[in-house]
Formats: sequence, structure tokens, C-alpha cells
Amino acid sequence: MERKQGFFATLKEEVVRGLSPGKTRSRTPARSRSPMSGLLRRIKGSDNGVSDVFVPRSGSLRPAPETLSPLREGPEEGGERGGGGGGGGGWGSWMRRNGSVSGAAASAGPQRSDLRLMLGVLGAPLAPVHVVANEPLPHLSVKDTPIETSSAHYILQQYLAASGGLKIQNSVHNAYAMGKLKMLASDIETPDKVIKNRSSSKCAESGGFVLWQMNPDMWYVELAIGGSKVHAGSNGKLVWRHTPWLGAHAAKGPVRPLRRTLQGLDPRTTASMFANARCIGEKTINGEDCFILKLCADPQTLKARSEGPAEIIRHVLFGYFSQKTGLLVVLEDSHLTRIQTSGGDAVYWETTINSYLEDYKPIEGIMIAHSGRSVVTLFRFGETAMSHTRTRLEEAWTIEEVAFNIPGLSLDCFIPPAELRLAAAGDDHEVSRSGMGRSAVGAAAASAGYRAKVTRPGGSFDRSIHNMTRQMDDINI
Repeated sequence: MERKQGFFATLKEEVVRGLSPGKTRSRTPARSRSPMSGLLRRIKGSDNGVSDVFVPRSGSLRPAPETLSPLREGPEEGGERGGGGGGGGGWGSWMRRNGSVSGAAASAGPQRSDLRLMLGVLGAPLAPVHVVANEPLPHLSVKDTPIETSSAHYILQQYLAASGGLKIQNSVHNAYAMGKLKMLASDIETPDKVIKNRSSSKCAESGGFVLWQMNPDMWYVELAIGGSKVHAGSNGKLVWRHTPWLGAHAAKGPVRPLRRTLQGLDPRTTASMFANARCIGEKTINGEDCFILKLCADPQTLKARSEGPAEIIRHVLFGYFSQKTGLLVVLEDSHLTRIQTSGGDAVYWETTINSYLEDYKPIEGIMIAHSGRSVVTLFRFGETAMSHTRTRLEEAWTIEEVAFNIPGLSLDCFIPPAELRLAAAGDDHEVSRSGMGRSAVGAAAASAGYRAKVTRPGGSFDRSIHNMTRQMDDINI
């Protein structure tokens, strides 16, 4: 019996014919389209159809992914979610309803503040330090080496072996992954009460992402959720991100990997990330004994990542490796930022992301985590004790497709947005000024936002989230 052509087979044919994320993106990032959208439309219009059952790379039978609706990088014409009727939809009415948002931060962006907060924190966070994935790991030795360091090297050797072996992982030159996810802002804790998101079950946003990688240090991710989109990438020299409310802006500091690749998608980069880590002990997680590796960003990297009123004080990464399987089961990082307001007390933001990796399956001999969840805690403190807040965000994801060594994937797939390329044509100083221009405008708007009293219709949860999004624009996650 002849097997019908599956989604991945069609993808590979399209890539060979020249389809790539770089070529399908528009030169204007704000109007860029998903690199998968054209392909999904082709498949839907074909004789096979996307409704056919196909065999993905993981070997399990799953229904084909649904075609995503067109993305909007601003408010919907019909007004707020769930709202009907008249009142004059579109940009005009949205601006009237949100008159307190000023400057570039109000020019575009998701309608709901909690969605904007989730996209800003979970959309495309980066790893703490720069890594070179193709460099060999330190030689395993106990002579003249602290026991914490030699133990960490031994754990990483076991991790690489459990993930498929170094030989097969070094044969990977590029990779592709596609997945689905859900995000939710659940509650806010203040010194005197806990504000719950009363419609949390209805406010969970669903979406998906596509990730492309190529050695060395090149990646591109596009994440769409709740009618809005965040995309980010690295060409090996420049890391950038585009959000609907800040536009395209370059990341400060050295080139760093995307944190999402460390969540069970790239064992080689993960091992390189922890190459300078120390083993600090053991811990039982969900009934499984784990070794704990700790990595701290060096002071030079923290200083390079700081800008303007925002100073990165520390960024620490913890990896929990199963003693039974050798695989990474939990990834935790803590990121502390100090923001100095003009004429006021400093405000501190501590962002903690705990990612739990599950459902490991072999893909072409490499163990990949096919599902997981992340729990984010945003802790704001400083000023007076009564101003302290703790916010909880959640994300759950599943991996639908993974493949390695995609034919036709080229350097053109990882070209930065046009305005950042023009900025890169000048000297380093001009790169910083031009590449971060929109980010600086957004930070200025954010500073004005949280110094002013914000009035916004809705409950206390909505008002608290709205105030928080103004401040989070200053933080380089």
C-alpha cells in the first residue's frame, strides 16, 4: 500500500526548491509572515490535504497541524476579546480606550496586557552566556581539578552519552523544530492579598512556534500566540528580537543561544552551556534523584548586557540531570535586574523560570524532549515593602516535528531585519545607537508609564498586569 506524502516530506521538497525562513520573510519585520504559512497553504490545497494522518519524525501517529489564522500585530478590528457590536473598532477606538499608553509603546502591540507580558518574558529569552557548540568539552580529569568541576564534567559526559553520543551530535549541521504551546498569567501576590486571574481558564492563549538552527551560533524562531507574533534570531554576530510594541531591536552583550533550544531540543549546545558549571549537590524532583549543575554569568557579560537605567546584577542557570537516565529533567534560571528611576528609589526585578522537560524520544538517534512546561515568577521589590509584588506566568508546550540536516537551509535564512543591517554597516557605536533605538524609545515610554498613575478599565488583576508591562520593557531578558 502506498504511503501518502506527509507534512515533513512536503516541507523537505519545499526547502530544496528554495523555501527558507529568510527568503519567506519580508524585509520589513513588522510585516513579516511565518515561514511555514505558505507551505501550510500549499499542503491544504493539495490532493493529500492536511487532514490526512501522517507519520512525523518522532514515529508516532498524530493528526497534521491546523493552519494558523492570519496574525495581527495590533488590536483587532472588533475591539476587545469577546466583545461584539459597534462603537467604532480598529486603531482609533483602541487608542481611545488605552489613552494612558503613550509613545512608541502604544503604537502597536497586543490588546491585553497579560498577553504582552507573557510574550515579553517567554517569547524569546536568551541563555546567560555565549557558547561555542562545536568546541570540545573539557577533558575529564580529577588531577588539580576541584571536585565540583570534575563532577560536573563527568555528569555532562553521561548526559551526552544518554542523549545519543557525541559522534552523532557532531554530525548535525542544522536543525528544525515545530511545536504548539499555551501561555497563562495566573495570579499576582501583593503584601496584603493575592489577586487571582478569575478567568484564567478562558485566558490561556494557544499558539505555536517554528525554530531553525545552523552552526555556528545561528538560529531563528517565530512564535505566534493570541493573534500576535514575536520573532527573534541570530546570524552568529548579532542577536535581535522583534515585538509588536517595540519593533526590531538588537540584544545587548555577546551572542547567546535561545533558551528554548536548551529545553531538550539541542543536547550539544546544552552540554557546552554547562561546560564551566559546578556540581553543587543533589535533589529529588518528582521522585527522581538528580545532580545539580550551577552556572553563573561572568561580570563582563553582565556589564555588556546592562543599558541605561537597567543594570543586570546576576544571571544564574541551574541544570538538574537525572541520576537514572542521565538526561536533563529541569532547567532553572534566575535573573536579577536593578532599575534606577530618576529621582526615586531603585526597583529590583527577579525573574525565575523553571522548565520541566518530559517525554524524551529518539529522533535520528538523538534524544529530544517532546513536551514540557515552564513556570515563571516575576518578583518586584525595592522602594517600600507595600510595593512588592510577585506574578506567576505559566507555559506548556509540545513538540510536533523535529529534523536535522535540512537540505537547502542557508545563511540567508538568518539575516537580521533591514534596519539592524543598516545599523551594522557603521561602527560599533552606531550599531548600539541604531540597533537599540526602538528599545530605548520603549524604555522611555515604560519609565513614564510606571511613574504616572495608569487608569485602565477592568479588575485589579488587569490593572496590576498593565502596570507591570510598562516596567518589564526596561528589562533585557
